[in-house]
Amino acid sequence: MDESMTHRLAIALAAIGVVSSLGACAQTASRARKQPTDASRRLEAIRHAQVWFATDVPTMDLKSGPQGPGAFAPDETVTCDYLEKKVSGRSPKFTCVRPPKDELKVKYGRDNGEVYAEVAASRLFWALGFVAERMYPVRVVCRGCPNEIKGTEIASVQRKTPGKDIETAEIVGWAWPELDEVDPAAGGAPKAQRDALKLLAVLVQHTDSKPEQQRLICLGATKKDEVTEPCAMTIMMAHDLGLTFGRANLWNRNGVGSTNLTEWSHAPVWTGRTGCVANLARSQSGTLDNPIIAENGRKFLADLLVQLSDGQLFDLFEVSRFQRRSTASDEAPDTTSIADWVKTFKQKRAEVVNRVCPG
Repeated sequence: MDESMTHRLAIALAAIGVVSSLGACAQTASRARKQPTDASRRLEAIRHAQVWFATDVPTMDLKSGPQGPGAFAPDETVTCDYLEKKVSGRSPKFTCVRPPKDELKVKYGRDNGEVYAEVAASRLFWALGFVAERMYPVRVVCRGCPNEIKGTEIASVQRKTPGKDIETAEIVGWAWPELDEVDPAAGGAPKAQRDALKLLAVLVQHTDSKPEQQRLICLGATKKDEVTEPCAMTIMMAHDLGLTFGRANLWNRNGVGSTNLTEWSHAPVWTGRTGCVANLARSQSGTLDNPIIAENGRKFLADLLVQLSDGQLFDLFEVSRFQRRSTASDEAPDTTSIADWVKTFKQKRAEVVNRVCPG
């Protein structure tokens, strides 16, 4: 039946009072034929997603970090007004606003390992070309904050990567096994890049890898945009890397899993002396579990890591204020130094560089 006949039939049916329900059904059916479901649109977005963009690693300024709108200088004092707003997660955090309407997500507290680790991990990912949120180490003066919010002289502010989150009612973000759904034939990231991303997550011991800690975004679209057509450029990226630079653990304990040199130094990159099963024990919320890394992926990450200079590594841990992280009592102070962190990083880098994977 052509459109003109359908129109004439609708007029006739209207006369006997049935067009309303029939018209609604027809419109719904038409939309169903023309538009994919949220689940299928999300799957298509994953199939052609990117995970890495080339950077000039030796020239990346890890101290200043990523620039652009909303960037802060290291240890800059940020004054803002407390905003009563529910925030997710267990680590100390709050929302405040810099007038007139710059809303900030703030993590804080000297004993909160995420304040330090998320800055370091996000800048490491950024320098190597893997997309992550912009994190800035700051001091916060919070006007109107509740009395229980203390210790904001050690804080970090997150600036999210612009883009429209692609999600459904059932899932926000993406689980790490979904990297295997990316299809190079559809324009998606090669397996070497995806394996390198997995291995980098293992190197930093990204323990809390539940889907909400990653973002699947449509680049170029805004939060308010309604994306009804397939997105031309989609990215699978890390969103929350706070529980890193420690040791992956079942319950994602902050003291063990975040900015703990002793635990991180005792967490090898690989599960054995040979082969390439990477060492990341799955937490109760995690989705990344001892991934198998192919040789191309190992070499891809190794080639990036070796471009980082000692100066860049010192800048990375110093700007993240790792030397100020307290994991001990006043009677038994933590004596780890930036040099200790750099030494451990280089040992882990050597583990990646010196291994040869089968296949």
